[in-house]
Amino acid sequence: MKATLPPGLDAERLLLRLEWRVLRRLDGALHGDYRGLLRGVGDDLADLREYQTHDDVRHIDWNVTARLGVPHVREYHEDRDLTAWFLVDLSPSSEIGANTSRATMALDFVATLARLLAHRGNRVGALRYRQGVDAVVMTGSGRRHVLRLVHQLLQPGGATPRRGRTPVAAGTRLHELLEAAQPLLKRRSQVFVVSDFLSEPGWEAPLARLAQRHDVVAVRLTDPLDGELPDLGLLLMGDAETGEQILVDTHDRRFRARHAEAVERREAALQAALGAAGVDALELSSNDDLAEALLHFVRLRRRVAQRLAGGAVAGGRP
Repeated sequence: MKATLPPGLDAERLLLRLEWRVLRRLDGALHGDYRGLLRGVGDDLADLREYQTHDDVRHIDWNVTARLGVPHVREYHEDRDLTAWFLVDLSPSSEIGANTSRATMALDFVATLARLLAHRGNRVGALRYRQGVDAVVMTGSGRRHVLRLVHQLLQPGGATPRRGRTPVAAGTRLHELLEAAQPLLKRRSQVFVVSDFLSEPGWEAPLARLAQRHDVVAVRLTDPLDGELPDLGLLLMGDAETGEQILVDTHDRRFRARHAEAVERREAALQAALGAAGVDALELSSNDDLAEALLHFVRLRRRVAQRLAGGAVAGGRP
């Protein structure tokens, strides 16, 4: 079902709505502690010290730890302002949704996080993908910059067609978005890849390369009907990415069973790919309350960090 963006939506109206409905709740619940959302640290090594509870396990210096027999972590000079990038996939499938489109979910998420982070003096930027990467907003801070970023994401547009190919028929090539971000991220950054991950293969390696230097979160946009195929008899189904259509008999139990198995295989492959890339995943459904989903993600991230930290200490002691 198509559920495109509301007509006449503009950046100011969108941001005002989110400030009233989401940002106030989120800001109050986090009490200014955004470590679960933004882990950025400086690049300059300041010192080495013995590991303490709740330190980030990724900062352990394993050479020093092996030499001294006690876990040690690297301390970095904290950046005065941290940097977050939003890599936003607004390809054709983002227009689909039972109640709310994935595009609306993506814009709500980006506007909320960008406003929250920029308000604290952090810098935010964005890349947009439709039929290719067709918009780049370099990093900045403050409400005016966030309005410009959201306004750019809302603008119509499209990439130049690839030579010899029809963009719609080609499907989404998510690796183009990830590769386009590489040269723009000059410093260690927080990266949010906002997508439904319905893409041609080839995005896994670029995602892993981004995660080697940056803290990457895969924000996966889902819909309750993604895995369901209702019994509606003969139905003309279309691929939102390629435009291809096919007539199917949804009354056929075997067909519905094969469809369910295919959905499970795709889900397992996606989870494995995200895990292999070493990125955290945040799932946003059109049924979710955005503030609650973000708070749940922050709490989960903190618990995982504490569990990893405890394991590192236990394993590092002689």
